[in-house]
Amino acid sequence: MIGSRTAGGTISKVLYKRDGRIARIILNRPEVMNAIDDDLPRLLSEAVNRADQDPKVHVMILSGEGKAFCAGYDLSYYAEGASQNKVVQDMPWDPMQDYQFMWANTQHWMSMFRALKPVICKVHGFAVAGGSDIALCADLTIMADTAKIGYMPTRVWGCPTTAMWVYRLGPEKAKRMMFTGDKITGREAADMGLVLQSVPEAELDETVEALASCMATVPVNQLAMQKMVINQTMEATLNQTQRLATVFDGITRHSPEGFNFLARVDQVGWKQAVQERDEGSFDWTANQPMPPRT
Repeated sequence: MIGSRTAGGTISKVLYKRDGRIARIILNRPEVMNAIDDDLPRLLSEAVNRADQDPKVHVMILSGEGKAFCAGYDLSYYAEGASQNKVVQDMPWDPMQDYQFMWANTQHWMSMFRALKPVICKVHGFAVAGGSDIALCADLTIMADTAKIGYMPTRVWGCPTTAMWVYRLGPEKAKRMMFTGDKITGREAADMGLVLQSVPEAELDETVEALASCMATVPVNQLAMQKMVINQTMEATLNQTQRLATVFDGITRHSPEGFNFLARVDQVGWKQAVQERDEGSFDWTANQPMPPRT
């Protein structure tokens, strides 16, 4: 696998290989379900740019190693280790410092959208939170029927900076997902129109390979022109929408509820805090468990 080891001998967090006209880009942090750290966004965009500049490549396939495509940002670092990174600042916080960090990540994900060559994303296991941002920036996304996708941090501590939900779903269905933070299956995502297709997991590789192989027979210039024309219908508003979403993402993490979530992580660990967030069993404004439902 090209790029599997760095010069220092460590395993790369993003793998790259070219098979004929197909470039394969693989997220490679399987021990944490390919969770996002400071390095992964940059390494992903570097791989995309490498494929885009290779005249032999016609199409890219993005996938994840191990049990899942991507489980979002690595909360063991960004939540439990908040004092070590740029995601949470002490108050008063500098919104432009936060914006600069998150905007850079958003642009790394958008390297797939802006590449001249098409990108197919293959999702198994999970593509949640920041992982859904990655999957939805690809041109075509194919999921396993039982895989899950969603942006649970809209319940507290996040806003999807790429804003691709509304461009793929339309306003009403996007609101349904953002107002609940629900995770849905690949089958539901395909039925809703969020992704191109959902197939049984045993058929996922074959389905993606067949589509990529068909696209790879098309001249690169034809692929690029069709992609540019279609993307142009989104470009007029996409940049402004993403800038607003990126500013709001920073605000969600530095709101009273955002700080209460972080305090809860320190108290019970990020896994329990996330479970309480997703189940709706904690009142983040009052900073206490929700009263029992009667």
